[in-house]
Amino acid sequence: MFNKLSAALMLSGFCLSVSNASFALEISQASMLANSCASCHGTLGKSPGAIPAINGKSASFIAQSLRDFQNGSRPGTVMGRHASGYNEQEIQLIADFFSKQ
Repeated sequence: MFNKLSAALMLSGFCLSVSNASFALEISQASMLANSCASCHGTLGKSPGAIPAINGKSASFIAQSLRDFQNGSRPGTVMGRHASGYNEQEIQLIADFFSKQ
Protein backbone atom coordinates (compact mmCIF):
# COMPACT_ATOMS: atom_id res chain seq x y z
CA MET A 1 0.00 0.00 0.00
CA PHE A 2 1.41 3.36 -1.06
CA ASN A 3 0.64 6.24 1.29
CA LYS A 4 1.97 9.69 2.10
CA LEU A 5 4.62 8.32 4.45
CA SER A 6 5.95 6.00 1.77
CA ALA A 7 6.04 8.85 -0.72
CA ALA A 8 7.86 11.09 1.75
CA LEU A 9 10.44 8.40 2.50
CA MET A 10 11.06 7.78 -1.19
CA LEU A 11 11.45 11.51 -1.86
CA SER A 12 13.87 11.99 1.04
CA GLY A 13 15.92 9.00 -0.12
CA PHE A 14 16.10 10.45 -3.61
CA CYS A 15 17.19 13.86 -2.28
CA LEU A 16 19.92 12.27 -0.17
CA SER A 17 21.26 10.29 -3.11
CA VAL A 18 21.34 13.41 -5.29
CA SER A 19 23.15 15.46 -2.64
CA ASN A 20 25.63 12.62 -2.04
CA ALA A 21 26.32 12.40 -5.77
CA SER A 22 27.17 16.10 -6.01
CA PHE A 23 29.36 15.83 -2.91
CA ALA A 24 31.21 12.89 -4.46
CA LEU A 25 31.85 14.94 -7.60
CA GLU A 26 33.33 17.72 -5.51
CA ILE A 27 35.65 15.28 -3.75
CA SER A 28 36.71 13.50 -6.90
CA GLN A 29 38.11 16.59 -8.57
CA ALA A 30 40.16 18.77 -6.19
CA SER A 31 40.56 16.33 -3.32
CA MET A 32 41.61 13.43 -5.47
CA LEU A 33 44.19 15.56 -7.29
CA ALA A 34 45.50 16.76 -3.93
CA ASN A 35 45.91 13.17 -2.69
CA SER A 36 49.04 12.79 -4.81
CA CYS A 37 50.68 15.59 -2.80
CA ALA A 38 50.07 13.94 0.60
CA SER A 39 52.99 11.51 0.52
CA CYS A 40 55.50 14.38 0.59
CA HIS A 41 53.58 17.44 1.81
CA GLY A 42 51.47 15.60 4.40
CA THR A 43 47.77 15.04 4.73
CA LEU A 44 45.92 18.17 3.61
CA GLY A 45 49.30 19.81 2.92
CA LYS A 46 50.34 19.89 6.59
CA SER A 47 53.89 18.61 6.26
CA PRO A 48 55.24 16.70 9.24
CA GLY A 49 58.87 17.07 8.22
CA ALA A 50 61.40 18.78 6.00
CA ILE A 51 59.15 19.11 2.94
CA PRO A 52 57.41 22.52 2.97
CA ALA A 53 53.82 22.67 4.20
CA ILE A 54 51.46 23.99 1.52
CA ASN A 55 48.27 24.23 3.53
CA GLY A 56 46.94 27.75 3.93
CA LYS A 57 49.23 29.28 1.31
CA SER A 58 47.39 31.54 -1.11
CA ALA A 59 45.93 29.89 -4.18
CA SER A 60 47.85 32.28 -6.41
CA PHE A 61 51.15 31.34 -4.73
CA ILE A 62 50.50 27.61 -5.07
CA ALA A 63 49.34 27.89 -8.69
CA GLN A 64 52.31 30.05 -9.67
CA SER A 65 54.71 27.69 -7.90
CA LEU A 66 53.30 24.74 -9.86
CA ARG A 67 53.59 26.68 -13.13
CA ASP A 68 57.19 27.63 -12.26
CA PHE A 69 58.02 23.99 -11.58
CA GLN A 70 56.39 23.06 -14.90
CA ASN A 71 58.40 25.50 -16.97
CA GLY A 72 61.65 24.91 -15.08
CA SER A 73 62.04 28.42 -13.69
CA ARG A 74 61.78 27.05 -10.15
CA PRO A 75 64.24 24.26 -9.37
CA GLY A 76 63.11 21.14 -7.59
CA THR A 77 63.98 17.49 -7.28
CA VAL A 78 60.67 15.88 -8.23
CA MET A 79 58.22 18.78 -8.41
CA GLY A 80 58.96 19.54 -12.06
CA ARG A 81 57.91 16.02 -12.99
CA HIS A 82 54.81 16.16 -10.78
CA ALA A 83 53.73 19.58 -12.01
CA SER A 84 54.23 18.69 -15.67
CA GLY A 85 51.35 16.22 -15.38
CA TYR A 86 48.75 18.89 -14.59
CA ASN A 87 46.83 21.15 -16.92
CA GLU A 88 45.84 24.70 -15.92
CA GLN A 89 42.42 23.68 -14.61
CA GLU A 90 43.96 20.96 -12.43
CA ILE A 91 46.58 23.39 -11.12
CA GLN A 92 43.84 25.80 -10.09
CA LEU A 93 41.83 23.02 -8.39
CA ILE A 94 44.90 21.93 -6.41
CA ALA A 95 45.81 25.52 -5.50
CA ASP A 96 42.27 26.31 -4.35
CA PHE A 97 42.09 23.09 -2.33
CA PHE A 98 45.30 23.66 -0.37
CA SER A 99 44.64 27.38 0.16
CA LYS A 100 41.50 26.41 2.12
CA GLN A 101 43.26 23.95 4.44
